[in-house]
Amino acid sequence: MLDITRQTRSNFLRLIDGLSTEQLNLIPEGFNNNLIWNFAHNIVTQQLLTYGLAGLPTKVDNKWIAAFRKGTKPEQLYSAEEIEQLKALTFDPLDQFEDDYKAGIFETFRVYPTSYGVTLNTLEEAIAFNNVHEGLHLGYAMSMKKKV
Repeated sequence: MLDITRQTRSNFLRLIDGLSTEQLNLIPEGFNNNLIWNFAHNIVTQQLLTYGLAGLPTKVDNKWIAAFRKGTKPEQLYSAEEIEQLKALTFDPLDQFEDDYKAGIFETFRVYPTSYGVTLNTLEEAIAFNNVHEGLHLGYAMSMKKKV
């Protein structure tokens, strides 16, 4: 069910692999955020589009939600340890979501009009839209990497 999401995240991990903490935190000229923000933003957004819109607690620490949700920008430099913590969130929350989805815990869904111009009416639409969203931010990151 989440094969595209997992592949996009694998691609993102490969993109940032080997970059320094400084490179991941650098906001390139012409951008308002950085590589690590885009990476973590994808993780947080998936949680908010699924658990959040279903009225359920997210599986990612609230400090990450607050730092990387829509409308945020990098407010600090992240340490190598924090970056490793974020990388560790690449797949586990997705696996938990898939288990929870199969267990049927998602009973409600709040309709959500995205800034992309699409209204999400169901959890399944949110899952599909999340793939578009993650691909978009991977694309931003690919452009950023050329400048760091």
